[in-house]
Amino acid sequence: QLHQKKRIEVIIEKMAARRAARVLAEAGAKGYTIVPALEGAGTNNKWRRDSDISGSRDMVFVIAITDEAIAKRALQNLYELLGEQIGVVSIGTVDVLRPDLF
Repeated sequence: QLHQKKRIEVIIEKMAARRAARVLAEAGAKGYTIVPALEGAGTNNKWRRDSDISGSRDMVFVIAITDEAIAKRALQNLYELLGEQIGVVSIGTVDVLRPDLF
């Protein structure tokens, strides 16, 4: 049987990824995954992972699946974090098989 949860995806500068993960954990998320982003474009610029030798401009996805109440709690703090960083947050509904993991 499937159970609905909320999936939060944050695309953020690599240097801020642990802060985003901490925001999710403090809101009550049981876990998260950080995945490298390879390339992207937004309203102001394009970027590629290998274009900066220092890696200081690298972007990552921070992904968490959680209950709706936890997602709502995390949203405000993520908004405040993104005020200081380049990034995007999206939230969607997903179906999971083992709800106790999330």
